[in-house]
Amino acid sequence: MAPHAEQSDGHMNGFGTNGTATPAEYIDPKQELFVVNSPDVQYSGEQIQSKYVYRTTAVSKSGNSYVATPKETKYDFKVDRKVGKVGVMLVGLGGNNGTTVTAGILANKRGLVFDTKEGPRASNYYGSLVMGSTMKLGTDAQTGEEINIPFHNVLPMVHPNDLVVGGWDISSMNLAEAMDRAQVLEPDLKRQVRKEMAAITPLKSIYYPDFIAANQEDRADHVVEGSKACNAHVEHLRQDIRNFKSANNLDKVIVLWTANTERYADVVPGVNDTADNLLKAIEQGHEEISPSTVFAVACILEGTPFINGSPQNTFVPGAVHLAEKHNAYIGGDDFKSGQTKMKSALVDFLINAGIKLTSIASYNHLGNNDGKNLSSQKQFRSKEISKSNVVDDMVAANSVLYKKDEHPDHTVVIKYMPAVGDNKRALDEYYAEIFMGGHQTISIFNVCEDSLLASPLIIDLVILAEMFTRIQWKADTESDFKNFHSVLSVLSYMLKAPLTPPGTPVVNALAKQRNCLTNIFRACVGLQPESDMTLEHKLFPAMTKSKVIV
Repeated sequence: MAPHAEQSDGHMNGFGTNGTATPAEYIDPKQELFVVNSPDVQYSGEQIQSKYVYRTTAVSKSGNSYVATPKETKYDFKVDRKVGKVGVMLVGLGGNNGTTVTAGILANKRGLVFDTKEGPRASNYYGSLVMGSTMKLGTDAQTGEEINIPFHNVLPMVHPNDLVVGGWDISSMNLAEAMDRAQVLEPDLKRQVRKEMAAITPLKSIYYPDFIAANQEDRADHVVEGSKACNAHVEHLRQDIRNFKSANNLDKVIVLWTANTERYADVVPGVNDTADNLLKAIEQGHEEISPSTVFAVACILEGTPFINGSPQNTFVPGAVHLAEKHNAYIGGDDFKSGQTKMKSALVDFLINAGIKLTSIASYNHLGNNDGKNLSSQKQFRSKEISKSNVVDDMVAANSVLYKKDEHPDHTVVIKYMPAVGDNKRALDEYYAEIFMGGHQTISIFNVCEDSLLASPLIIDLVILAEMFTRIQWKADTESDFKNFHSVLSVLSYMLKAPLTPPGTPVVNALAKQRNCLTNIFRACVGLQPESDMTLEHKLFPAMTKSKVIV
């Protein structure tokens, strides 16, 4: 982590002025990019504080028409600038995603260059929103040119090179052996990180055979005793988190599930519908309590953020209720990496263009262990649900194209084909109605190196979840700052089936999800959303500023 050590000392972008200190006092010259010049932004060595006016439109119905009323709410934001030392514990550390993200962080930390059949390649974080994308800051005051900055420099965020990685797996392989089993990374890269990977062995995980496919049984040689939920398992996982935090001198730990897809758990009244019932059901060893839910409960009770990267319903109502009671952060579900990310972008484009999408057919075949597990119908059903709901909000938003309860036909097929390994093949056909009875068909063939797309999402989810543990807000009429809701719906850009607080809408449109993140971060430094109107380039110059020649 040495090349980026300066990023963890609490110094980052200088913001605003409090009238007593100059921005230079809080600027790290190695990474400083911008200063917000506003009386509404104050900063110190410990915090950034901003005042922000949130503008929305309240709509009411009057007869057959609507009345739109502009609404303003004033908020205060507070961001702790000290990042501290952060660890991530992956459930499924020895799987394709776990080994790939661990090796990738090691390679980036050491600045490795490795040979491929196409020539040498330098380590990078391509595919990461946080590390590989930019955000528009504004326009140059003199030239009108757009100024864009790296996303990771907007607020003080942990650098992935500084993450300490550990976790659990039902397989006893060390990460060097597991990396070979995964068959994802280039041989020369594996050679260069092998010694460090061999030194990492996952902790024993919990294993309830009914929740994952029977074909996974031969991997389960590294499990905690017991085949159903119990208090002992919750306490065992909590102690693992404490030990990891203590052994690595960490300030904070984020836990993320990147293990096998489980079957859906039945939501049973009196069992997993409330926090108290869920805890009681775990104590009694109820058969509908999944391993991922036990991990979630352990993290919630430990005050550790927990993110579910698989499609099962880990966060049954009782788990969400428990998180709310303990002010603990949770997020999910299911990494949105290849085919589904394309779908959420393309469907958003088509419907916003006034084209009536009438059917979506999605076919996948893959040969990694995820595909093997999904060859079981119960586990496939979890994935089918998460993939099928990604267009719902976009369809519901357009009452011109779609009548109430009208929806495009949508089918998802996944087949296990061992020969293709981690190179998932995704074939999609989009069929739409266009002008005057015409039709448009769009066919996409997408070869997704599955784990190489998912691993940067793991990094994003960890960095952003940690970031939101350091942001607080309040209405200007309130005296006390508070945290974001326990359900981190702001992580939805990286997730197929975004978990939202009870009673709130789900947003799947990719552009809206990214704008949400961008604009919350802008609010934290006292900046309004970029409107993209660029009126300064579109309005005719005032006559007083022009010389008219007759």
